[in-house]
Amino acid sequence: MKGTVLVLGGRSEIGLAVARRLVAQGTRTVVLAARRSAELDAEEESLRQAGAGEVARVEFDADDVTRHEELLSAVVREHGPLEVVVTAFGVLGEQQRAERDAAHALEVLHTDFTAHASVLTHLANLLRAQGHGRLVVFSSVAGVRVRRANYVYGSAKAGLDGFASGLADALHGSGVHLLLVRPGFVIGRMTEGMAPAPFSSTPDQVADATVAALRRGRGEVWVPGLLRPVFAIMRLLPRPLWRRLPR
Repeated sequence: MKGTVLVLGGRSEIGLAVARRLVAQGTRTVVLAARRSAELDAEEESLRQAGAGEVARVEFDADDVTRHEELLSAVVREHGPLEVVVTAFGVLGEQQRAERDAAHALEVLHTDFTAHASVLTHLANLLRAQGHGRLVVFSSVAGVRVRRANYVYGSAKAGLDGFASGLADALHGSGVHLLLVRPGFVIGRMTEGMAPAPFSSTPDQVADATVAALRRGRGEVWVPGLLRPVFAIMRLLPRPLWRRLPR
């Protein structure tokens, strides 16, 4: 873990927790990419306290897909080869609003799927060119089988999950490795005020599982691991029962 770590979504609790653990394993340079990057003082300080030698900030608007390639190329020019890239940006959206407001539904789909597809394609090209590197992509169990209660967010995650799975296969043999992370409900800022779902986890627990999976060279990880057999069963539920499930 000696190369540069790039966190796309520099305010993400999970992304920062992953970066801190990578710093503890020897990473010296972390690049935080987010909107209003000048306001990332607390995030930078947490990484420096963890032992980072250099913490850089870059302005990143995930929704502006026209600038992804330019931004990523600039990061490589200024900070050298990328060892790990964590795509940690996203929005939860408002399901009830999205059911009435097509524009809002499209906003969620754009950020949580289209923007990821864009940035991951550019990253794959960059990492193939350098001959190595690791991508960490956060999907969700919400995308494994989409539920009525959050089908807009869930459908975006379903698309991302499929895209990342296919990209991982396309990268096989290139020296570039993709880790797909499927957390359940994560108790954090994004879900503040919501009642935790069964098998919930914290950002630190997700980060622990992610870094352990990176270290072992795994291609996917469920957090907590119990969700994998649970969803193997839930996929078999008849639709009349499935549609009645809460979030």
